[in-house]
Amino acid sequence: MRLGAGLATAAGTRRLSVALPDGATVDTLLDRLGELEPEIAAGLGSALPVVRGTHAGHEQELSDGDEVALLIPVAGGGAGRAQPERRQSWQ
Repeated sequence: MRLGAGLATAAGTRRLSVALPDGATVDTLLDRLGELEPEIAAGLGSALPVVRGTHAGHEQELSDGDEVALLIPVAGGGAGRAQPERRQSWQ
């Protein structure tokens, strides 16, 4: 697993390996990571998970060998925020 800048600084490393049970999800990973690395536990709630190069939901199941990156939003966004309503296009 790769940690984004803020999490990597707190953990003292950019990469971690985490053993998970079969059927584990991104949420399982975040829970386990919070137990193993308490210094980054507070930041995990705002982390944006990326699995195999694609943004992933917390319920996404992980496969053996998946690389997960946890990125922290820097500005202009946050996990769980509602998207603004789109205006109709010009006609």
